[in-house]
Amino acid sequence: MAIKVGDKMPDGTLTLVTDDGPVKVSAEEFFKGKKVVLFSVPGAFTPTCDAKHLPGFVQRADEIRAKGVDTIACMAVNDAFVMKAWGKSQGCDGKVQMIADGNAEYTKALGLEMDASGFGMGIRGQRFALIVEDGIVKSVNVEAKGEFKVSSAENILAQL
Repeated sequence: MAIKVGDKMPDGTLTLVTDDGPVKVSAEEFFKGKKVVLFSVPGAFTPTCDAKHLPGFVQRADEIRAKGVDTIACMAVNDAFVMKAWGKSQGCDGKVQMIADGNAEYTKALGLEMDASGFGMGIRGQRFALIVEDGIVKSVNVEAKGEFKVSSAENILAQL
């Protein structure tokens, strides 16, 4: 079952991409006491993700933070090294925290996985964005198949 407004973020381990390499942190620790925008893309370097989704959050990071957001995080079912390279190529440092969910474990815990085997990509995360306050989901924005609207930085900014 997919996560919904009012739910507590599920337990699990997040792999944060840092300059010192991958760092594992509990989801509880990551979301505790903070306002977080967590968005997910089907894959690093894929067309819409690379040209629109991540760049929108990088470009609007200051505006989003000005609305009281402590952390903007991008999650994808990719390994930490790919997420680090993608974040570097997009200028994410200090703007967007990259999260690697290589085995789709946290994506599955959210109930927001999809089967992209038809594209040779296996299990991936749906395109979505959540607004989370102190571990409680305040807004859920899951894209319809093939769409890029509700999970955009502009839409999230309007919700804040």
